[in-house]
Amino acid sequence: MTIAAQNLDFQELNRQVKAAEENVVVTGCFGQRFIGTGLKAKAITIHGTPGNALGSYLDGGEITVFGNAQDAVGDTMNDGQIVIHGSAGDALGYAMRGGEIFVEGDAGYRTGIHMKEYEAKRPVIVVGGKVGSFLGEYLAGGLLLVLGLDTERLPIGNFPGTGMHGGQIFIRTKVEPQGLPKQVMVSQATDEDLASIRSFVVKFAELFSRDVAQIMDHPYYVLRPNATNPYKQLYVAN
Repeated sequence: MTIAAQNLDFQELNRQVKAAEENVVVTGCFGQRFIGTGLKAKAITIHGTPGNALGSYLDGGEITVFGNAQDAVGDTMNDGQIVIHGSAGDALGYAMRGGEIFVEGDAGYRTGIHMKEYEAKRPVIVVGGKVGSFLGEYLAGGLLLVLGLDTERLPIGNFPGTGMHGGQIFIRTKVEPQGLPKQVMVSQATDEDLASIRSFVVKFAELFSRDVAQIMDHPYYVLRPNATNPYKQLYVAN
């Protein structure tokens, strides 16, 4: 089913998306919010620029965007997949607790903040370009992978991992991150570390027609929480 969104407000567009009994293609998207909220089983393909909270509370559906996306993509996402053939705004994957997000380009500030995991639920965000400051702020679980493709500069902003007490942040860079918060430990990725992210790099490469070897054959640094940091002590599941 194809929905032409040019003359639809966000409420009518979302009504039509939810009413569809089959997968949906949205054309002419121009900032409509909340597309795919709570989606469980359908696939939505969007041409244009979806507005804030794309795929919020996503619970197993699939969303593909051919264009950029605005803020809060995958807000409190529980399961499923979001693929953006472009860049994303601020707060990508806010409080995400499952599923996967792949962004071909860049992402804004506070990517992956408050992400968490429990048992088999492990959220993953892969960004092909760079991200803004406060990456992984208060990270409680999950994987953040910033590939920094097509740049030799450190592809993250200031204060990564502030308040971090779980999860991992992988950064593909030759430049060792400096000035990190006290809650964060940094080390160069080992062969074992790289093996743990390879499947996500392979998937990214397949989605965006990139070369796996070119992405993997490069230095990576890993940010992990300091086991003695005060934030970790506030949580029952350490």
